[in-house]
Amino acid sequence: MPMSTEIDPNVILRVAAKGDGVTADGRHISFSAPLDRLNEDGGLIKGPHHVEAPCQHFKECGGCALQHIDDESYAQFVVDRVTYALEGQGLSAGTMHAPYISKPHSRIRASLRAALMGKTFKLGFSGAGSHRIIDLKQCEIMRPELFSVIGPLRDYLKSVARRKRDMNVEMSLADQGVDICIKNYEPENLEQREGLAAFAKANKLARLSVDNGYGPETQWEPEPVTVTFNGISVALPHNSFLQPTHDGKAILVAAMLESVGDTKLVADLFAGLGTFTFALSEETKVYAAEGSRDAIGALKMAANLSGRQIFTEHRDLFRRPLSPEELNRFGAVILDPPRAGARDQIAQIAQSDVPKICYISCNPASFARDAKQLCDAGYRLDALWPVGQFLWSTHVELVSSFTKA
Repeated sequence: MPMSTEIDPNVILRVAAKGDGVTADGRHISFSAPLDRLNEDGGLIKGPHHVEAPCQHFKECGGCALQHIDDESYAQFVVDRVTYALEGQGLSAGTMHAPYISKPHSRIRASLRAALMGKTFKLGFSGAGSHRIIDLKQCEIMRPELFSVIGPLRDYLKSVARRKRDMNVEMSLADQGVDICIKNYEPENLEQREGLAAFAKANKLARLSVDNGYGPETQWEPEPVTVTFNGISVALPHNSFLQPTHDGKAILVAAMLESVGDTKLVADLFAGLGTFTFALSEETKVYAAEGSRDAIGALKMAANLSGRQIFTEHRDLFRRPLSPEELNRFGAVILDPPRAGARDQIAQIAQSDVPKICYISCNPASFARDAKQLCDAGYRLDALWPVGQFLWSTHVELVSSFTKA
């Protein structure tokens, strides 16, 4: 008797872009894993890829959406996010490298909310799909240095909080320790300013700032705060973008170096503080462009002190992208744009003769749109590296390598 080839319509086949499991007949089921199965009552029978979430806040906290799937399924999800985005544009990569997934307790930055609700003060991530605040008692993604500050910070903020006034807390791990900026708050008197300084000193913070809507104001910074890229210290301006994990950043850099090769003249667009600029060899001449004045200023100062052959320009690449004539000077172009992608700059690159393009992206959808424009203009998508720096979330990053066909 021949075996049936029909697929059970109640079996979860894959995890979709927003984290829901998808059945064979197209239904989306929250918090389901591949090979889970729906029973006749609509309940979920857990399959071999369904695991117990390590965090007590899972399903309530908006920080993680996929702690219930095993490592194999999460790695496949990261690859699928990139593959399906490319397929939507009729594209595929010549080589799809194995995905890299950052480890637990590796995130070096976090954005939290804080508020006084009645007599209860909460500090943590926003709830999943809501404006509730999950008062963090556990976190499986943050570096221990960040999480260890949350308890003392909660106690301090509770003492100065006002009702109906949410605060936002930006945390980053710098060379000197934890850098914190408290937004929507300003000390009301000398006593509160002294309290801030005492809190910062007691918890050995690298820097503590407040921002009540007029820009960050430093309250505590015993020594200039820096981050280090390839052995070069770069000043860390307030609210600067950093890659979310050190291990993930190393993978992005390694893929970029493989893509660029031994090119001697390189343009680094959307350069930020210089994550990729400083990773290039000392023999490479680099042009670095960035729209943030603070970031490009820090990059320029570090470049000057390093003696490297780096030319910097404060340039809004959305309003004034490099033209084909400017681009044609370079043997390779690196670009790492925001989530929206780089539509205008890509249009100019597509008209250029640059031999190599290394596109780093944190949004597979906008990347695929831009990649389509490059491929239509004669570029070939040779290789792609999927990277899951935001462990257990639906955010996926990638590095890609294009050459002129």
